[in-house]
Amino acid sequence: MTEPLNKSETDKVIVTLNRILELELAGLVRYLHYSFMIFGHNRIPIVAWLRGQAAESTTHATQAGEHITNLGGHPSLKIGSLLETHKHNVDEILDEALAHEEEGLAEYRKLLDQVAGRSIMLEEYARDQIAAEEAHLAEIRKMLRRPGSIK
Repeated sequence: MTEPLNKSETDKVIVTLNRILELELAGLVRYLHYSFMIFGHNRIPIVAWLRGQAAESTTHATQAGEHITNLGGHPSLKIGSLLETHKHNVDEILDEALAHEEEGLAEYRKLLDQVAGRSIMLEEYARDQIAAEEAHLAEIRKMLRRPGSIK
């Protein structure tokens, strides 16, 4: 293990964690909104999945905020970008969710690069979140595939 994070590095980590916080809060709003817009005979399981994602975004936002204050920072009150596309069929929603999860994954990878070998707590947090985001992406990609696409 090398030296712990210095003040300048800590400040950069706080900026990244605030970006993560904002993205996770946007995820909460986004997934909850999507859940309202699902109609049709498959509504119940899709709504349940979307609301589960919203709840997970809340948990992830809470974790990011706690890490920010642990480092002496101030958690952002901003929410990441929310663009209403008025696209509400399930495939379009999943495409938007995929892009959102990819953006989050990039920020968690950035965090890992910033803290690797410098803070075990933040390194493990980043790794756990990267694994979770990769799992979300894999799940969404499977949901976007058509039945029978594997031969």
